[in-house]
Amino acid sequence: MELKEVNLKLVRDLQKILRKDQISVTNPDRLSYGRDSSSQAIIWARANQVKYPPDVIVWPETTQEVSKVVSFANSKSIPLIPFGGGSGVCGGTWALHGGIALDLKRLNQILKLDPIKMNVRVQTGINGEIFERELQRRNMTLGHFPSSIYVATVGGYLACRSAGQLSTKYGKIEDMVEGLEVVLANGDIVSIESVKDQPKQLDLKELFVGSEGTLGILTEATLKIHAMPESERFLAFQFRSLEEGLEGIRKILQRGVSPAVVRLYDELDTILFGSHKEKSKTGGVKESLQNSLKPMLTCIKNRSLKIFLKHTDRLGKFLNYLPGSCMLILGFQGFKKIIEAEAEIAEEVCLKYQAADLGPGPGLYWKKHRYSVSYKLSPIFDAGFFADTMEVATTWKNLSNLYHAVREAISKHALVLAHFSHAYPEGCSIYFTFVGYGENLKKSEDLYQYIWREALEACVSSGGTISHHHGVGVLKAGYMKDEWGAGLNWLNRVKNQLDPRHILNPGKLGLTPLI
Repeated sequence: MELKEVNLKLVRDLQKILRKDQISVTNPDRLSYGRDSSSQAIIWARANQVKYPPDVIVWPETTQEVSKVVSFANSKSIPLIPFGGGSGVCGGTWALHGGIALDLKRLNQILKLDPIKMNVRVQTGINGEIFERELQRRNMTLGHFPSSIYVATVGGYLACRSAGQLSTKYGKIEDMVEGLEVVLANGDIVSIESVKDQPKQLDLKELFVGSEGTLGILTEATLKIHAMPESERFLAFQFRSLEEGLEGIRKILQRGVSPAVVRLYDELDTILFGSHKEKSKTGGVKESLQNSLKPMLTCIKNRSLKIFLKHTDRLGKFLNYLPGSCMLILGFQGFKKIIEAEAEIAEEVCLKYQAADLGPGPGLYWKKHRYSVSYKLSPIFDAGFFADTMEVATTWKNLSNLYHAVREAISKHALVLAHFSHAYPEGCSIYFTFVGYGENLKKSEDLYQYIWREALEACVSSGGTISHHHGVGVLKAGYMKDEWGAGLNWLNRVKNQLDPRHILNPGKLGLTPLI
């Protein structure tokens, strides 16, 4: 694409605040910072398009430098887009109106670790995997393991209210936050600390965590940490139906058991997972899965999948012949005596449903490959398909209804599979994956956007939440009003007070300037 000319005056003004090596207007940088990891951005990139590049990229190295850049941008009404690792999948860092991309990755230090309070103060630009590695070197863990851990930053975690793969035990990122440092739109640096010992003080952390950089720039965070678990154990079971598997999970959690890993795969995802090579206790079940897997893999690896995706009614008939069983993986971490007791309770619940015991094999295989999915989308796009994921959530009573509604909406136009994870005593998240095909860029993009509209409408009408941990960004912004109702008006009022010129990540979260 053709980039607009460099704003030399903007560069000269920024050079009064930062060194030259902290500023870039090169075309490769502007193009790189004009996209994220969303499937929409990948579709554009395959057609050599980057639709929303910033005018300039800056790399501040201290909170004070962040403050100066923000204050400058505010004085000139220049859009400012906070940028972490670029792993977002909802368009949350697209520079919709140009402006300054504020890359925080040089704010990457662990500032203080307190083994008595069991918390850590950290700068938000630190890479998630490096942060976790440093904690484990000290025999500690954050307990936060999103599939994007190798490329995401702590600031990105906070911006989107992310969930790690062990969230059932350790909670989501918002459950770990004890304090924040925030740079407001006017450049003020505000410290928001724990209010546990000050019950009369308003807890403002909830306002900024999940705000996707629209209310302030997060530069530091105090996070709860845990001792490294003494022991770990995996179980896996094959349930006769999805509904029985969901009921099993609910009863396990509502008995007070807290597994670290909870993953229930629907029928198709169970079959695709069944190709793992580790041996399980029940060879017959595994052999059946592998036999069922072969025609699906053959279909995906050749041109017949394109035919199926052009005629989704045929695909639906094909999938009706799949076995109806669903696999559940449970993982436990902690002191050995405690997890043995928890595993015994969970096993007792599963066996009451006559679920087949698959042993630890599937869980161990999942752990070994748990980050691989983040690196397997490129071949799908290279073959001319598009793929994406969608995470929704609701209460246990509504979970089956939400699953079938969203699955039906997507399956009319694409191959769709799902697993249930991030489970809690109150409810659970559903993680859909879908693959579609368009004969050219326009058809692919139109179909992709249509699928998202249909799926989000199905989610809202079924009483689900449109985002459990990926955030909202641009992709889901149009449905914030449907979900939040009058609450979005109040959030707009807060935005108008904190950022009256609307320079902070404009166009995200469904927020619009008040007239």
